[in-house]
Amino acid sequence: MVPVSFLELSLSLVFLVVLYYLHLRSRRKNPAIPLDWPLVRMLPSLLGSLPRLHDWATSLLSVSDLNFRIIGPPHSGMQLFLTSDPANVRHVFTSNFPNYPKGPDFAEIMDILGGGIFNADGDSWRHQRAKAQLLMSGPRFRAFVSQCSRRKVESDLLPLLAHVAAAGTGECDLMDVFLRLTFDMTTTLVFGVDPGCLAIGFPEVRFARAIDDAMDVLLIRNVLPLSWWKLVRWLGVGYERKMAVAQREIDRFIGDTIAKRREAVKARGGNEDSDTTDLLSSYIDDDDAGMTVDVFLRDTTMNLMLAGDTTGSALSWFFYLLTKNPHVESKILEELDTIKATTTTVDGNGMATYDPDELSRLVYLHAALCEALRLYPPVPFEHKGVVAVETLPSGHEVRPGDKIIVSLYAMGRMEAVWGEDCRDFRPERWICEDGKPRYMPSYKFVSFNTGPRTCLGKDMAFVQLKVVAATVVRNFLVEDVPGHVVEPNVSIILHMKNGFKAKIKRRQVMNN
Repeated sequence: MVPVSFLELSLSLVFLVVLYYLHLRSRRKNPAIPLDWPLVRMLPSLLGSLPRLHDWATSLLSVSDLNFRIIGPPHSGMQLFLTSDPANVRHVFTSNFPNYPKGPDFAEIMDILGGGIFNADGDSWRHQRAKAQLLMSGPRFRAFVSQCSRRKVESDLLPLLAHVAAAGTGECDLMDVFLRLTFDMTTTLVFGVDPGCLAIGFPEVRFARAIDDAMDVLLIRNVLPLSWWKLVRWLGVGYERKMAVAQREIDRFIGDTIAKRREAVKARGGNEDSDTTDLLSSYIDDDDAGMTVDVFLRDTTMNLMLAGDTTGSALSWFFYLLTKNPHVESKILEELDTIKATTTTVDGNGMATYDPDELSRLVYLHAALCEALRLYPPVPFEHKGVVAVETLPSGHEVRPGDKIIVSLYAMGRMEAVWGEDCRDFRPERWICEDGKPRYMPSYKFVSFNTGPRTCLGKDMAFVQLKVVAATVVRNFLVEDVPGHVVEPNVSIILHMKNGFKAKIKRRQVMNN
């Protein structure tokens, strides 16, 4: 008998694998559907698609009636039900809300958020939400949001953009600018501290960098088998090593800030001043002992910082869409002419600023922001667990151990949901024929979540978005830099992979 060499055996094995691969491909009804291999199942397709995960999910759902089950290797815990079906969203997030908690797997994946409101379920979640709603809906805090937003725009954003416009090519990474802006605003609202991240020198703030690094890792955890990323975390290598470094920096900053705010609150005694309007001071002042311990304060403030990061993402995509749709920008400018602007002096030049209350009644500006959020939701995926077996409105059965992944990014690109022009940036879809805002059900427009977990900071976010959008549009012309590729990054927050290189030019301010 002639012995078979290792090389011959290897080549035969490779040949058989190729044949089987071609056989599987020939049986697929659509090339967008991932191959279902023996043992590893659909994991290779998922791993191969990670760099373009959002668009991959969109193409997959568009050819599978808005729903698709992604199956991983046996005993891997990778049982993903991917959906962008509004009927399923309404059922999961509202109609049968108790059956679809975040679940222990989600809390482990998002361990950096601790026991905060985004991870919590049951009584803990209800208690935290009630307290947060009480603090954030109060007139004092709402006034603080408006004042803080306008002051930051006038004192830091306008001078920075004026400096960029006057220097050299007038180019900057506008996403970096907006992330710095909203980081400073959020840190001020949450901690009562302005870290000065938005400065002409673009200083590096380690806390801000740590949050960005952590967000990149969290999305990878959400789609990989639980045992895989836990092994990587145990080994302390790769992306999990980056997460460990980020978490240490986050805990250090928050711990130091809590200690300083405790001292400040103690020093002022029962006196009230503007510096104590921040949420951390309000929690420290609270009589509920459970809400004043350092672990709770750390988790709560970290959750609030994550929520604030979404505003910078929304602004980046909004201005990117304006560069591609100048007619929308023209209509926003026309609408701004209908309200009173205040002229402020920046570097010897007059610039227009706006009162947030005046901006709140502008229909087209609001519509344009909603349209940007529809196409580029700051949180592109929502994750839910399953308590009991149930059949969803789409007819698909879900069981305990399944993870329901709602792709908000894909939903905005589904013809079945938004019509044939779903990929177009068209603010008019948000406006009725009589010029009034058009109602959109929250289970169809899920950028602020829906049901009992609807975002508590929605109104605060729109105040910030409108103040920044209106002021920048009125004072500056933003143009994209030719050749620069803008695409979504794979992160828990929908940032731009390569940033947003833009050219900034001054506009002539018109007094009205």
